[in-house]
Amino acid sequence: MSDEPESISVRGVTPDSLLHTGGSDHPTAEDVVLASGRDLTPGNLEWAERRLARDGRAAIDKLLP
Repeated sequence: MSDEPESISVRGVTPDSLLHTGGSDHPTAEDVVLASGRDLTPGNLEWAERRLARDGRAAIDKLLP
């Protein structure tokens, strides 16, 4: 086990606890941006909101393995 808190990104990898996935979850634009590996910028959040509007929950499912 690592002694580092999960809230710290190690080598640019977002910890699983910060990504909200699962059948009962409602992904947010922030979730989609993080799942895509992009930075949280206003432009990327707008992109994610468009993806969510178009694809719904599948927007995040298409990004994650």
